[in-house]
Amino acid sequence: MPGRNRYDDQVVLITGGGSGIGRAMALGFASEGARIVAADRNLAGADETVALITAAGGTAIAVQVDVQFADQIDSMAATALDTYGRIDVLINNAGLSKGDTVLDMDEAAWDLNVDVVLKAVYLTSRALLPQMIERGKGVILNIGSVNGMMGIGEAAYSAAKAGMINLTANLAIQHGAAGIRANCIAPGTIRTPIWDERLMREPQAMDHIVPWYPLGRVGTPDDIASAAMFLCSDEASWISGITLPVDGGLTAGSYRFNRALQGEQ
Repeated sequence: MPGRNRYDDQVVLITGGGSGIGRAMALGFASEGARIVAADRNLAGADETVALITAAGGTAIAVQVDVQFADQIDSMAATALDTYGRIDVLINNAGLSKGDTVLDMDEAAWDLNVDVVLKAVYLTSRALLPQMIERGKGVILNIGSVNGMMGIGEAAYSAAKAGMINLTANLAIQHGAAGIRANCIAPGTIRTPIWDERLMREPQAMDHIVPWYPLGRVGTPDDIASAAMFLCSDEASWISGITLPVDGGLTAGSYRFNRALQGEQ
C-alpha cells in the first residue's frame, strides 16, 4: 500500500526506553507508525521519550519497571496489554554493568548483573510470549553486546550478555514453529548518556577507544535503532536466532594487531 509505514498497526515494547539506545529505538519505531510502550526504571526518562513521540504525532505510553523483579515485569506486561491489546515486538534493552573482575565484586554485584541483563529476558519473554504464540506471530529482539562475544572485561556483565545470546538462540528454535522470531544485536561502544560521568572525569576517554574501531568512530544510538528496525520488520521475516554485531568492525578481527603487523601505530 503506497505510503504505508513498516510498523503501522504494530505495538512495540522497549525496556530501557527512557534514554540512549532505548529512546532512539522508540523514536525510530514510532516514526514508522508503531505504538510504543517505553518501559524504564526511570519514569521521568520514559515520560520524556513519550513526550517526544507524541509531539511528533505518534502514540506511546510510559511504564515504570525495574526488570530484575518478576512482579514489576508482570505488571508492565499487564499495563501494556490492557492499553493496546497486544505486543507485537518485545525489545529487551534495559541493562547495567557493575564491577570488572571476579575479584572486585561481591555476590550481590554479580547477581545484579545477571538479573538485569539475562534473567530479565526470561521474565519478559515468559510474560509476553503467550499472547504472541496465540496470534501465531511476534518478534523478540535482545540488545546484547560485543562483550558477550569476546573477552574485554566486565566479567559479570559480559557473562550475562553471552547468556543472552544463547537464550536468544533457544527462543528462536523453541518457538519458531509458533511464528516467533528472536534475534540479538551486539553493539560495540555507543555514545550514550551512560558515558557522561566518565567523560566529565576523562574528557579524552572516547579518543582512546576510537583507534580500535576499523570504521574510525564509536557508534550512536541511531546506529542500533536502524539495525533494530530492520531485524524486527517483515523485511527480515526469514532471519531468526542470529546475533548481529553492530560494532564498526570491532569483532571482525584485531584491527590494532593488523596495524601493528604493518608497522603502523
